[in-house]
Amino acid sequence: MANKLKFLIMVSLNRKIKTKWFVIVNVLLLFLIVAIANIDTIITFFGGDFDRKEQIYVVDKTDSSYDVFAEQLAVVEKSILGRDESSFAVNLVTEEEYETFDYEEIIEEEPSSIIIYLEPSDNVMDAKLITEVYLGTIPQQIILTSLNETRSIIALLETEIDEEELAKITTPIAVERIILDEEKDSDEEMQAAIMSTVFPFIILPFFMLTIFLVQMIGAEVNDEKSSRGMEIIISSVPPKIHFFAKIIAGNLFVIIQGLLLFLFGVIALFSRQLTPSAGITDGISAEINNILKMVLDSDLGSQLMYIIPLTLILMLLTFLAYALLAGILASMTTNIEDFQQLQTPIVIILVIGYYLAIMAGVFTGATFIRVLSFFPLISAILSPSLLVLEQIGVVEVLFSILLMIIFNFLLIKYGLKIYKVGILNYSTTGLWQKMFKALRS
Repeated sequence: MANKLKFLIMVSLNRKIKTKWFVIVNVLLLFLIVAIANIDTIITFFGGDFDRKEQIYVVDKTDSSYDVFAEQLAVVEKSILGRDESSFAVNLVTEEEYETFDYEEIIEEEPSSIIIYLEPSDNVMDAKLITEVYLGTIPQQIILTSLNETRSIIALLETEIDEEELAKITTPIAVERIILDEEKDSDEEMQAAIMSTVFPFIILPFFMLTIFLVQMIGAEVNDEKSSRGMEIIISSVPPKIHFFAKIIAGNLFVIIQGLLLFLFGVIALFSRQLTPSAGITDGISAEINNILKMVLDSDLGSQLMYIIPLTLILMLLTFLAYALLAGILASMTTNIEDFQQLQTPIVIILVIGYYLAIMAGVFTGATFIRVLSFFPLISAILSPSLLVLEQIGVVEVLFSILLMIIFNFLLIKYGLKIYKVGILNYSTTGLWQKMFKALRS
């Protein structure tokens, strides 16, 4: 019987791996991931210029605001983006150039140009901001904040305030972060903010592979039923062996695909080190390196030693649970359309878990999200996020693992009953009635 199980596993696995589509898709994924990691180099190769600064032309009719605005623009941009080098080039339109300055001509030559008119008013200063198209949220925020700061400083200058006092007013405040809880510090606070943003994107491949696993098992079972090949298979092996073969083969496939995605990511990072980054992405690369260094040098770096294994165990158990559910539901259907209707609630649950993981930081201290982290079908997505954010501990994650084991045991025990009845049942009506009847038997 073991030989038959092994044979069915290999047949099912080979149908997925030893195909041209599997090779083509993974080659495309490799090129896509490497391309995304080196997008700046690719754009530069085709004529893009990341070193080119956004041109800002300032028509200063107040005769006193340009220098202040240029200074505040640099200060505000650094405070928001954390970069020393500005992405803007500020140009003053002199009084001699007023008559011949045509902003429409400037924008026609440089569509990304930004034109700013500064005019005196009863409110100290008014401004006009002219662009060809919409400004991005961050550039607009930087420019508007700089204009407001400029107006405030000009207003103070008009009061003939002492320069030393003005410097005190305009100098950014120095903030010392103090947390009263002795078990926490500002580094952990920063790490929590980073991980609450980054971690959901790390589990995105798990989310996609789970959906693919459910659809793959459902499609394979329905294909065998619709072609009547199921009758030949079941005449040779018991439904139990067929069931386990599908589950094992499906899980082996997603594990192999997951390892390939991890390998593609490593190759992309390695290729990133071999190609020169351009312009603005220098700051992004440096910021990523700083985040990694901070995480590895902090307590979180040592915590990864148990966070990663616990997360992997939960993911493997969850893959198994979704595969079992997919196999059970697929056995009760005769075509892929019926199976898609039955799998919809499963996908909805998975999506809810993913978005809860993204929003985990918003629900700090909430009891309901801690309770949801024990829910078997979403614990692999939600529990690791809450563990990183220290909303739950290792004990809670171990309890989630225990619940997953119990859940899988129940699926195997009672799912097999449904599978044995449904696998040779070609009726297209009363799906749920068939399931409950199989359980009662």
